[in-house]
Amino acid sequence: MTQPTTLLSKTFQAFFHSEKTGAILLLACTLLSLALANSPVRDAYSGLWQQVWFGLSLEHWINDGLMAVFFLFVGLELERELYNGELADLRKAVLPMVAAIGGIVVPAAIHYAFNAGSPTQAGAGIPMATDIAFALGVLALLGPRVPLSLRIFLTALAVVDDLAAILVIAVFYTTRFEAAWLLAALVVLAGLVLLNRRRVLALWPYLLGGALMWWLMLRSGVHPTLAGVALAFAIPFSARAEDEHSPSHRLENALHRPVAFLILPAFALANTGITLPEAWSADLLGDNGLGIIAGLVLGKPLGIVLACVAAVMLGLAKLPGELRWSHLVGAGLLGGIGFTMSIFIANLAFPGQPALVDASRMAILAGSLLAGLLGYAWLRVSAGPTAGPEPPQT
Repeated sequence: MTQPTTLLSKTFQAFFHSEKTGAILLLACTLLSLALANSPVRDAYSGLWQQVWFGLSLEHWINDGLMAVFFLFVGLELERELYNGELADLRKAVLPMVAAIGGIVVPAAIHYAFNAGSPTQAGAGIPMATDIAFALGVLALLGPRVPLSLRIFLTALAVVDDLAAILVIAVFYTTRFEAAWLLAALVVLAGLVLLNRRRVLALWPYLLGGALMWWLMLRSGVHPTLAGVALAFAIPFSARAEDEHSPSHRLENALHRPVAFLILPAFALANTGITLPEAWSADLLGDNGLGIIAGLVLGKPLGIVLACVAAVMLGLAKLPGELRWSHLVGAGLLGGIGFTMSIFIANLAFPGQPALVDASRMAILAGSLLAGLLGYAWLRVSAGPTAGPEPPQT
């Protein structure tokens, strides 16, 4: 059966192909980091990330600074999807939005069931997240075996998933805050919104204001990466899909490659250097580790598919013509690739507990690897020989 033609914007095409290459680089950096952390140079490698520069360790500059740029990029993606992407049309948006909610609630519930009442209960947010780079990277390896609509569905799902992760960080993983500093950050944000209203289209005032807002949030105790998301929605955006000259669109295009090829690899190098202890298998099979792995590998596909079934049965949404239920099962499995956001949340869930953070990271890597392999194998077997042409590279 011939696949219906699906028109993709240049932005989506560039995004999809950068994610494919970026996922390969991200995997290479993870393997390198693990190898160095378990080699004779492990002490020097670990010490590298603890070097202090301008009051913060290199690891903190990456996790709090560079990742704020990553969150800015996520916010710009979300804005684009809300205005002229898959989330702009409510009829099309319902299915990935409902799927994302199911893929958030069920994994968190599974982890909570393993860890309720224990010191690791705070890790319930860890298996909620989907790593968009790895998930789309695996999907890209399947080429024309999968329909373009599945790639669009998974992208929209992952964007909503990222938004939920941002809200979870803001609500549940802010343990202290200084009201005066936070108020000052909000005043800066209000000033940036005012510039937007007055149609100031130069990017530099927004970037300078965003840097100031980041510093104020850092001092307030609210995680400073949230400044990136706030800045994304303060930058002027054109709701016309064909307008590629709005400040938001220009910045998103400018950040594609730095995020994929610099920021996320640096994050992987700084956060996956896990020195495996002798009792690593016990850590992996503890309640926290099992909750994370089961949440990613079982909870994600179960939550996504059941939510889609409920939405279709209730008449809230319908499957696009070229999508089959087997495709959604595969998307659910790939949704279990947590990695970047899961590691990020693990760092926040267990502050000052490096052993527990490392054990969580190990479980995230194991669960994400298993989910990725299962998703690839499922879609390769069930999707058929071809499903349509590759989107052209730009």
